[in-house]
Parts: sequence; structure tokens; C-alpha cells
Amino acid sequence: MDADVPGTVLKRERTRDAVLELIESRSPGDAIPSERALCALLGVSRPTVRAAVDELVAAGLLVREHGRGMFVAPAKITQELVAGDRALSVPQAAGAWSSRLLEFTTLQAGARVGRKLRMSPAAEIVYVARLRLVDGAPMAIEHLHIRAELVPGLSAQELESGDLYEHLRATHGVHVHEAVQAIEPTVVTRAEARLLDVPELSPALLFERLTSDTTGRPVEYVHSLYRGDRYRIVSRLALGPAAEVAPDRDGHHPGIPPGDFAHGDAIASSTRGDIQAGG
Repeated sequence: MDADVPGTVLKRERTRDAVLELIESRSPGDAIPSERALCALLGVSRPTVRAAVDELVAAGLLVREHGRGMFVAPAKITQELVAGDRALSVPQAAGAWSSRLLEFTTLQAGARVGRKLRMSPAAEIVYVARLRLVDGAPMAIEHLHIRAELVPGLSAQELESGDLYEHLRATHGVHVHEAVQAIEPTVVTRAEARLLDVPELSPALLFERLTSDTTGRPVEYVHSLYRGDRYRIVSRLALGPAAEVAPDRDGHHPGIPPGDFAHGDAIASSTRGDIQAGG
């Protein structure tokens, strides 16, 4: 499957979401339909279904058992990281960051994204897939789902240059305030490996984020894949009282385009990421 053909990124994304919907509607250990049945159910090809299933198996959400089928994986153990101060401004990251659009379209939210954004499945969202680069080298693949009514006239230029949240603030009057974000280890698929210029099954970090505005309304649902060989996370944990110190101004908040939130808005967070030197 050619990742550069228009629509293929979106097709993989929608297939993955449909299988995720099946997983989330079941309990650990429950069976899900076979790949052949999923092809008929979703109206997509076997390679598309297999790529989605392979990704979810690698992410630890599905388990294949030879001769028996596919089953929902056991529930993961969640460790919450807590910082002493929930408000965090996000400075510019090292290196020159840029974006290349892979997909940019308006479509119905669907059941899963609609549930996350607290909107009707029939309501429209702007779907964006973009490749994030640092000094010209691919670093991450981002899939953004934004409420369409909040960003009328959102342009490709806004998505390829500058800070997305600054564009939302200045052009569309949307002030992001808080983000809840989960981070998991994973590996890249063949199509993702081609885009990131790494070997297939290379380690990666998967970020899933829900961003809300100052009224608590969900604005954006994002999941992003960052190269594991070039990206790391550093957590600063408050283990006891200490003298007040100036905030650390280095680094890049994981999964969030560098520079976003740097102009006055705060984001609830307890982690940050850094580009590894010489990685």
C-alpha cells in the first residue's frame, strides 16, 4: 500500500478506529471477528485490515492465538505521573520543526472520535495527518481530529507552519487550556516506517491526547507516533517540599508541536520530551 497515494492514510486510520471500537466494546479475553469477517464488515481490503490488526497487536491491544483467532488483550496497568505544579508553559524545542501534510479533509466524526470529543458521530471534524520534521529529518506522524465548527477556513498553511495552537488562538478564537495525554511504547508498521525513514518494527512512542478549551469543551483529539530512537521523555516528580526555583525552559512537551502553549496558555501535564543528541 503506497502511503503517498491520497486517501490511503485516512483509510488505514478509519480501519484502525473501527477495530478499536470493537475492542473497546468488549472485555479482555473476548474474541473479535476474523480478518476475513472484518473485511466484509468494513468494506476494505485484506491488506488494510491486516495492517490495522498488526498495529493493534504490536500496541498490546489484541492477541493472536494460532488456530483460535484474535482476542482482546488483558487490560494494561496504568501509572499516573504527578507533578507538583499542574500548570506548565511549553517553550520552543531544539532544532527547526516543520510539517508536511499527508491528509487534510473534513468528514463525519464517527462513533469513537465523536465520543472522545463529546459530539454526535454525524457531526463534522477536520481530520489532519501530518509528518513532523526536525531539521528536515522525519520525527513523528500526527493524526489530528478537530471540531470543524471551531475552525472554519482552517488552511493548509496553518498546519504546515507556525504553532497550531497559536493559529487556533489568533485566527479562530480558540484558547486551549488543558490536555490529558497517555503515552505508550509501540513499534512502527511498514507504512509508518517508510514515512519516518526507519526499519519496520522499530520502537516508537505512541501519544494519545485530548485537548480542551478554557470552558472545558473538547477541541482536539490527537494520536501521534514519535521515533523511539530520537525521542525520549523526562519526568520531574515532586517528592517533597523544596525551595521555589525558576521553571526549566528547555525541551519539548511530548506529542505537542513545539512552541504551542508558549504564548500565555497553560496545559495540565507532568511530562516533557527531549530530542536525543546524536540519536
